[in-house]
Amino acid sequence: MSPGGVRSIWLRNDLNNLKKRLVALETKMAQDGIILTEAQLKVLENGKNAKEAQGEIETEHPGYLGAQDMYYVGNFKGVGKVYTQTFIDTYSRVADVKLYTEKRAITSADMLNDRVLPWYGEEGVPILRILTDRGTEYKGNIEHHAFELFLSIEDIEHTVTKAFSPQTNGICERFHKTMKNEFFDVAMRKKIYTSVEELQKDLDRWLHYYNYDRPHSGKYCYGKTPMQTFIDSKKLALEKNNEILYLESL
Repeated sequence: MSPGGVRSIWLRNDLNNLKKRLVALETKMAQDGIILTEAQLKVLENGKNAKEAQGEIETEHPGYLGAQDMYYVGNFKGVGKVYTQTFIDTYSRVADVKLYTEKRAITSADMLNDRVLPWYGEEGVPILRILTDRGTEYKGNIEHHAFELFLSIEDIEHTVTKAFSPQTNGICERFHKTMKNEFFDVAMRKKIYTSVEELQKDLDRWLHYYNYDRPHSGKYCYGKTPMQTFIDSKKLALEKNNEILYLESL
């Protein structure tokens, strides 16, 4: 069939661009149980990675994709510059934040090792992939980069945002705005902080409120809190994990 004939079929079936054709292929695979060739699977995976890199988040369950980012809090007398390492589950929107006085690859890895992976491990929910920007604290030669090496050891896939568009990690950007307006701006007016530990303690209290008490308008939250969304959808992650373990045992 000629290229013109193929295009006519695409137009007749409203498949005139690659995005529509990928959606149709995924739907056909899900509904009819067809087996795709390696080439077709590669195209689907590339399409998914491209959408994530441009801020179009695809997430199926808790742990499927985490978004991690750095946020500059400010310069404190006697403390110096303070930054956050932020991690958000893109499905439930459960968020965690740890404060640091520097922004390096080792602090990005420490956030995962100290707070994120232990909590998800207790919940029995593995983290499959993490989305970050292309900053030097997240991207580098795996042999000499603490964050990239940590992800490799933990078998976590790493997706990065589109070049020159760090704002495409939109979930973190919106959370940082909320955190600034609801916590940092309020806390700084009420108290003078002299240590990172003191500020972290108050931030942890606010994070508990954000995750457990504050309704969220996220796509899968439907007005529930992030933690309630996580609890209600946790079974999806467990089912997927059991499926993966079963396939690996074959």
